[in-house]
Amino acid sequence: MKNSFGAWLTGTELGRYLLQREQEYFERAVADAFGYHAVQVGLPEMDCLSGNRIPWQCRVADYGDVDVRCDPAFLPFETRSLDLLVMPHVLDFTTQPHQVLREADRVLMPEGRLILTGFNPLSLWGVRRLIQGRESAPWNGNFFTQLRIKDWLALLDLELEESAFMVYAPPFSRQDWLGRCGFMEDAGERWWPLAAGVYGIEAVKRQRGMRLITPNWKQQAKKKGALGVVAGNERQHTHKRPETTERDGVSSCQ
Repeated sequence: MKNSFGAWLTGTELGRYLLQREQEYFERAVADAFGYHAVQVGLPEMDCLSGNRIPWQCRVADYGDVDVRCDPAFLPFETRSLDLLVMPHVLDFTTQPHQVLREADRVLMPEGRLILTGFNPLSLWGVRRLIQGRESAPWNGNFFTQLRIKDWLALLDLELEESAFMVYAPPFSRQDWLGRCGFMEDAGERWWPLAAGVYGIEAVKRQRGMRLITPNWKQQAKKKGALGVVAGNERQHTHKRPETTERDGVSSCQ
């Protein structure tokens, strides 16, 4: 069984072009991720963990040939149990993007890594989506901006570490047209990175430290000493000011 986006990804020339570009990105992005447990959520048509050396790897999706079938918004993993979590276009094709990110934050260990990709609406892919409509995949995806995803991550314990852009060629449906625009892949990253069709985000879960705020004992002691009164001391110290009288214009102190 395949979903509509997975079928488009492997069954069309544009989909296979996108698949190749993202495969290259994930191989680079996961190469230096270490730990004990790695999970890919969504898109079983793409092997996002092939470039990683973590021994225990699991593939999760709500369809297809995977290790675990589940809703990406409710992952069957213990809290703080994963070192690496990759989500190719999961936020693009879910009705609960906030819940998906909350689950990612929950299952990742401190210093665990989240890597995800999404369609950029501020690109030629977004333009085609506006012209063609949203009836079919992949144009029926959410197409969140990268800035919005960064804002959502900032509300969690997920700290943005790196971002990337890919797929600069216009979304032509024919392979020969895509081939003619191959030069744009090399020049795009340098000249117009924000116009890429797809962005990648790498975030790290940070452990929020607890800071203990203690009273400023020295400052309080100074304030108490300034009162000049000690509890239980019945003796009172008073200081009389000298009286001044004025006689015939001459001042004297008594």
